[in-house]
Amino acid sequence: MIVKELQPESQEMRAAFCDRLIELAETHPELMVLDADLMGAMGTKPFLARYPDRTVDCGIQEANMVGVAVGLSLAGKIPFAHTFATFMSRRATDQIFISGAYSKANVKLIGSDPGITAKTNGGTHMPFEDMGIMRGIPQMTIIEPTDITMLKWVMGWMADHYGMQYMRLVRRECTKIYEDGTTFEIGKAMTVRDDADADVTIIASGLCVANAMKAADELAKSGIHTRILDMFTWKPLDDEAVVRAARETGAIVVAENHNITTGLGAAVSETVVRNAPVPMELIGIHDRFGQVGTLEYLAEQYGMTVEDIVHAARRAVDRKH
Repeated sequence: MIVKELQPESQEMRAAFCDRLIELAETHPELMVLDADLMGAMGTKPFLARYPDRTVDCGIQEANMVGVAVGLSLAGKIPFAHTFATFMSRRATDQIFISGAYSKANVKLIGSDPGITAKTNGGTHMPFEDMGIMRGIPQMTIIEPTDITMLKWVMGWMADHYGMQYMRLVRRECTKIYEDGTTFEIGKAMTVRDDADADVTIIASGLCVANAMKAADELAKSGIHTRILDMFTWKPLDDEAVVRAARETGAIVVAENHNITTGLGAAVSETVVRNAPVPMELIGIHDRFGQVGTLEYLAEQYGMTVEDIVHAARRAVDRKH
């Protein structure tokens, strides 16, 4: 169920992440946590205090951490391994691909500070390509939780399902979208809004979902009706929902906190062009590096604001005629 009014979460995502790990460790005795010298930044020291024998800080050696996680997996453990998304994707790709995916291991990879949420950590720590890298690895499940309700559900699913999985995760603030207790399905988009006779579908992920909801309110003022899909699973993509949206609304906007070259917009475009070509507009990073700034400044710099989504939706609708 969707909340009646958008509001900030009462807890940081990293705190909810650690709390959920502790809960899952009580019911999954094989669960272990690995990190690359970022337990303080990720807020997982309470897990270390509770389960010191089930925690491994591998230091600043992300590729080695993935190798350790794979070894633990092959020994029957359920490793959750975390580092910043830049390092999990760029530095450890070979280990994830060969040691993990090719070996059919069972590792839960967590990449934090996605896209512009890296803020003042700047361009070297600002991953605009992590999900694209992971999309190219066979049989990887790729997820971006929208809020804490979804995060808790997704982590439970990850602990219960064997396989290589990547979750990109905001560390700090986010907007509450779903009521407590809402359930989800991997590979199925959540319909956040569905106006009668919708003129355009906005497919969004992560922090862009809240902005899409605000944009829909603005669009309604000018008589443009919207459908909003929260595409929290990037792989496997909900092709059925995408094709239905294209055929029923006739125009699509994709909003993502990632580059448009290899990200959600690219994935949706692949499905649309094969099944139901319609006008599309893509909100995201257009072939640029990251930089230092506040979230608001960076959203403006990269064309990811509510106003940018509104303008994109209007362009898409205009192109239908």
